[in-house]
Amino acid sequence: MLYEQIAMNKRRTGYVMAGFTLLVVALGAALGDVFAGNWVTGCLWAVVVTAVYMVIMISNSTDVVMSLNNAQEIKNEDQAPQLWHLIEDMAMVGQVPMPRVFIIDDASPNAFATGNNPEHSAVAVTTGLLTRLNREELEGVIGHEISHVRNYDIRLQTIALALSAAISFLVNLASNLMWFGAGRRDDDDRDSAGGALAMVVSILLIFLAPLAASIAQMALSRNREYLADASSVELTRNPQGLISALEKIDNSEPMQEADPSSAAMYIGDPFKNKRKMTDLFATHPPIADRIARLEKM
Repeated sequence: MLYEQIAMNKRRTGYVMAGFTLLVVALGAALGDVFAGNWVTGCLWAVVVTAVYMVIMISNSTDVVMSLNNAQEIKNEDQAPQLWHLIEDMAMVGQVPMPRVFIIDDASPNAFATGNNPEHSAVAVTTGLLTRLNREELEGVIGHEISHVRNYDIRLQTIALALSAAISFLVNLASNLMWFGAGRRDDDDRDSAGGALAMVVSILLIFLAPLAASIAQMALSRNREYLADASSVELTRNPQGLISALEKIDNSEPMQEADPSSAAMYIGDPFKNKRKMTDLFATHPPIADRIARLEKM
């Protein structure tokens, strides 16, 4: 079952890329229609911007994400022996290469994994995680992050992050153009029913695209957390360690160093968003639900 899920995650990478690409192209078409009177031109803009962001993120995702979260790399085991050995052990058990190791100077306990594939992965933990969790709890968290690496969740999230960044850039471009009064000047086309409808749809798409991208990215994060929790137990053979770690993470204060665009990567919501109205905008499934699943294992 686990290996089937890993294979599905690899396929899902393609599905996510296709879905996000369609959204980017549609957004580009809307930009072209509003500001150039030609949707093809807008699509070309979108393709170029997306290609640039994809190349930057996929080829250099670890350094970009770590920089955004103010993480400092640990080069050898002498700098953080316990953390280094735990990651080394879990990587060995999970049969993946040893990831790069980073520490974030933040009192709130949390952690995440990133990268393009297991050969180019990294794990970051906060100083709060190292000081507040015991070895058993740390092992559960590291097992969770190594599971993200093994299950190829890191590649899926990197692609989603890159495409979301491209969408944000295009929307910001549209906002700036609107601020300076740029727009299509074909009044006859604007006055026609079809032209007016196309304009309204294009403007709505420009402003709703970031929301759609965020919902998709958050849904991916919620789904992958359940799998990584289960995979961590498979690696550690100890669900109680992860259960206790999740409880401490859930009951801690918000992080100060976390980057909002990376929030979905963390094992627990770094901003402690307690919104109860809907799970649609949640970056993580409820901790109580995750613990309930672990207790049944």
